[in-house]
Amino acid sequence: MGIASDLPGDFTPSRYDVIVVGAGYAGAVCARMLAEGCNYRVAVLEKRGHIAGNAYDYEDEAGILVHKYGPHIYHTTDERVHQFLSRFTDFTDYQHKVLANVHGTLMPVPFNHQSLKLAFGEEKGERLYQKLVQAFGENRRVPILELRGRNDPELSEVADYVYENVFLHYTMKQWGKTPDQIDPAVMGRVPVFVGDDDRYFPQVPHQGMPDKGYTDLFEQMLNHDLIDVFLNCDARDLLVVEGTSVKVCDRPYGGEIIYTGALDELFHMDLGALPYRTLDMQFETLDQDQFQPVGTVNYTVSEDFTRITEFKNMTGQVVPGKTTIMREYSKPYEPGSGQTPYYVINEPDNIALYQKYRDRVANVLNFHVVGRLAEYRYYDMDGVVASALALSNEIINHR
Repeated sequence: MGIASDLPGDFTPSRYDVIVVGAGYAGAVCARMLAEGCNYRVAVLEKRGHIAGNAYDYEDEAGILVHKYGPHIYHTTDERVHQFLSRFTDFTDYQHKVLANVHGTLMPVPFNHQSLKLAFGEEKGERLYQKLVQAFGENRRVPILELRGRNDPELSEVADYVYENVFLHYTMKQWGKTPDQIDPAVMGRVPVFVGDDDRYFPQVPHQGMPDKGYTDLFEQMLNHDLIDVFLNCDARDLLVVEGTSVKVCDRPYGGEIIYTGALDELFHMDLGALPYRTLDMQFETLDQDQFQPVGTVNYTVSEDFTRITEFKNMTGQVVPGKTTIMREYSKPYEPGSGQTPYYVINEPDNIALYQKYRDRVANVLNFHVVGRLAEYRYYDMDGVVASALALSNEIINHR
């Protein structure tokens, strides 16, 4: 593998069988799969100055490994995804736990047995828990809509508490919505966990963190003789889609193109910009061993930020006397501002606009879209990997 900080002046697209736009999960997985599966020579064009996309991590000035674009917690039930990624890293046994700060009291999320006792007091909380066990059984995630459907005043009280103190205000901050704008169907899916398992991903078989970090995982994945990576290269300056063909550097390109960026940006947003939510992340290094008891604390009813992440609690890194935390502030994404688009706004008008952009590349047989931005959908990491593996296999099988 070669990683260049810029695109060389003599870059010749025809030297490559595949051009991959983006060095995040979708692009890196496709690059590796096609280099191995087809013996293709691959050029990866990445507009940022680093690989690994939003999973990029690095050591800050205090020597603490932090996630530049927010916390990434590896978890999957997909055996194929786990087997593929495990080729490039060992995973720690980290089990993610989240607490909600509700008026100063830290409660496990999803709301569980312990949360009930903290919210309602030891005696009443236990009585409510036993009623939940009797109604639904143990070790079950029960949507609060089901609690309300029992027509039991106490179970409705639990549902109302969770809605008001765990979901409502947090969602308002995260998505910039007022209560009347929040879809009741989404509200109804908020779960209560009937049990004592306080992990955020209970019963998910594969959880952890890459033992040397995410950036190292990507370095290993892209470490192949047939893969060249070019950083600080904005593919929008090179690619032009015209009808049923695509040009790269002003010449028709006959190889495969894997596009993982935003489709509206490829077309200079000439039909309008696709809306997203973005995050303002504020890092702070503190002169103490630990700031909070878990990796993530959600501020569900107070503060103007949504959550605080403490990275040492997730990575297991030992740095005596220092810890780095990060506060997240959610806000609307402004196209062209240099902000990072994190969350799609999955509303009918936005999906219809995305489809218009998608239709423009539908008949370009060698142009493939994959990933969170290119597909305009929310993915966890394992979902992106699964989508990229599926696309790679399709190309390999039609080779």
